Amino acid sequence: MDMEKVNSMDFREFVDVFGNVIERCPLIAAAVWSQSPFSDREELERHFSAFIDALPQSGQEGILRCYPDLAGREQHRGTLTAESQREHSVAGLMSLGTDEQLRLAELNTQYRARFGFPFVLAARLSDREAVFQELQRRLHCSSELELRTALGEVKKIGRLRLADLFRVDPVGL
Repeated sequence: MDMEKVNSMDFREFVDVFGNVIERCPLIAAAVWSQSPFSDREELERHFSAFIDALPQSGQEGILRCYPDLAGREQHRGTLTAESQREHSVAGLMSLGTDEQLRLAELNTQYRARFGFPFVLAARLSDREAVFQELQRRLHCSSELELRTALGEVKKIGRLRLADLFRVDPVGL
């Protein structure tokens, strides 16, 4: 895909293609479409980030709640988005043993109880042990720091998903 093609997309096509750059938030893609034309992929990415940054805290937390628990209920039900399924798979989260599943479920529950939204991590940049370590570490963060960290991960996931759509190597992004 190139920017000429992106800039020629009508509203519906743009939302169809970019609607899951931010997990299950096609409304963000709709808002970003209104900012076209875009000079490059980086500008498109900045518009997604700017939308998130402009939201009040409640809206930002709402975005975080659109993300699934890592190796959680949605994975077991088979209802992960294709993007999340691929990301979980790369991190080794689709093949956890029973003990690991129980441990991760408990950590996810603790995290959600503490912060009110699921643990968000660009999982495809990690392996399963790194996921466990990061989740345990972030459980001890302040609410303010954790909100910023989680939103940073949302943006990182979005950047990686855009790289996939543009068939760009995400290394170094």
